[in-house]
Amino acid sequence: MKQHFAAKITTLLQQAPFVGHLSRQKFVGQFILGLIKSRNVQFGEVAQHLNDAAKPASNETRIQDFFREVDLNYVLLARLLLSLLPAQGKLRLCLDRTEWDFGQCQVNILLVTVGTGEVHVPLYWHLLDNRSGNSNAADRIAVLEKCVALLGKDRIGLVVGDREFVGHAWFKWLKDNGLNFVMRLPKHHCLTHADGRRQAVADLGLVPGQVRRFAHVQVDGVWGQVWVKAVAADAFVFLFATAGLNHLEQLYAKRWTIEQCFQNLKGRGFNL
Repeated sequence: MKQHFAAKITTLLQQAPFVGHLSRQKFVGQFILGLIKSRNVQFGEVAQHLNDAAKPASNETRIQDFFREVDLNYVLLARLLLSLLPAQGKLRLCLDRTEWDFGQCQVNILLVTVGTGEVHVPLYWHLLDNRSGNSNAADRIAVLEKCVALLGKDRIGLVVGDREFVGHAWFKWLKDNGLNFVMRLPKHHCLTHADGRRQAVADLGLVPGQVRRFAHVQVDGVWGQVWVKAVAADAFVFLFATAGLNHLEQLYAKRWTIEQCFQNLKGRGFNL
C-alpha cells in the first residue's frame, strides 16, 4: 500500500516537476508519506518512516542532503497544490498573518490559502521583514499579484481578510483588478454616504444582535457595500465588501479555513 501511494505521488510530481530527476521525485513521494505518517516535519521523525530498507540515520542523511542540494521551484509547487483542487469553478483566497518562533528568532509570515468549500491549501507566502508588525498595502498587493499570475483573475471568486487588511491603496487595488472581496474593519473606520456625510458605526444606534446594511457607501476612499452587526456594547462585526450584500456574513465566515490551516500546520497535524 505504501509503495502504491508513493508511486501515485511520483506520477503527480512528474506532471508538475518542481524537482528534476526521477530519483528525486521518488524521494519527494516517500518524504510526503513520511510527513503524513509521522505527523511531524522534523527530519529525525520523518526518517523513521522514509525507507524501511534503510536505517533511520541513513534516511535522515538523505533528507538533509536533499534540502541542502535541491533548489525547489515554489511556483511549480503551487501549481502542484492547485492540481489537487477542482479544475473548474471559482476559488476563494484567504489572507492572514501568522508567527512562528524558530529558536529565539520570530518569523512573521503573510500567507494566502486557496480552496473551495472547507478545503484550503497554502498557495503563496511572504516573510515580512518586521518583528510582529502588520503587513502594509505593498506587501499584500505583491502577494496577491503572484496569486493572480498563478490562477488568473477569472478563477478568483473572492478574497477574504481580517481587520489588519485595510486602507485605501489596498481596497483600490482589489477593486481596480476586479477582485471581489470581503474584509472586516476595525470599528474606528467611518462610512461616507453619497451626500458626503461621515458616520461611525458606533453612531448607528445598534443594539446587540441588530444588523444594518448599506449598498453604496465609501470606506477609506473606496466605494462598496457595508454590513454591520452589533455583537455587544461597543463591539461590532463591521464588513466592507464588493461581493454583494445578501450573504456577506456567510462569506466572511469562510475566513476560518485559514485559521484551521494554521492550526493543522502548527499543532494538530504537522507540528511545524
